[in-house]
Amino acid sequence: MTTTAPLAVPATAQPPSRPGRRLRIGPAVGLAPFLGFLTIFLVVPTVTVVVGAFQDDAGGFSLDRVSALFEETPMRALRQSLLLSLSSAAIGAVLGAVLAYLILAAPPTSLLRRVATAVCGVLAQFGGVTLAFAWMATLGFGGLLTDLLADAFGLDATGSGWLYELPGLILVYTYFQIPLMVIVFLPALEGLRPQWREAAVGLGASTWQYWTQVAFPLLRPAFLGSALLLFANAFAAYATAAALVSQGSPITPLLIRAALTSEIVLGQANFAYALALEMVVVVAVVMSLYAWLLRRTSRWLG
Repeated sequence: MTTTAPLAVPATAQPPSRPGRRLRIGPAVGLAPFLGFLTIFLVVPTVTVVVGAFQDDAGGFSLDRVSALFEETPMRALRQSLLLSLSSAAIGAVLGAVLAYLILAAPPTSLLRRVATAVCGVLAQFGGVTLAFAWMATLGFGGLLTDLLADAFGLDATGSGWLYELPGLILVYTYFQIPLMVIVFLPALEGLRPQWREAAVGLGASTWQYWTQVAFPLLRPAFLGSALLLFANAFAAYATAAALVSQGSPITPLLIRAALTSEIVLGQANFAYALALEMVVVVAVVMSLYAWLLRRTSRWLG
């Protein structure tokens, strides 16, 4: 009878050696320029605004500037800014959503769709003094369309001043709100899967029932989030309104300009900080709601 010798078992099992962990700083170095940009152009100005809003002329702590926000002039400018932002965002959201749907009807590789999206991308960034001058040359005093309407209908050849007031600002702001809505809302429309419509039709649903009971509920968070983005975009816009309105301060950004550059009432720099803080709070609330709606949309859009 033969026996086999037992296998030799080492006294201590040594785990395989692992190379020392190295700290990977490559991605962090790549983010450094972006973090520096945010610090210089976002963090530092925000901190400066917050600190300056609660200081008096001597540099001490004071609530006088913040309390002044509830006076008639700042409240009227805030109401006008909110009305301007809400009106242009509502009009831009509805018309932009319709335009996005019409663009989506074209094939993805079609020339029309590519040109339309490219034009919307350009017009969404077309603002400031250039946009204001374009509208003044068209509908302003002695503008091209103003002269044509005067010749055709016998209207005043010099035009009226509505373009330089709140109605004119709403019209001009809507011009860049519509293409912006197309850009931000088009991915949500593209996220609607054809299988959902086929399933609804297979269950006997009509086109109206599909849109009201399937598509619209799914698109509602994306639509509202896009409208909030348009609101924040209009609320913070300055250059276009500054070029159109040379006198008076109908909205909060122009009131900030008046507080900083006025030659009649001096020492209003800290009040401009308080106005800027007011705008920061409004935009922060709006963008928080936008982020919340964006998370809800991402549940099905992905």
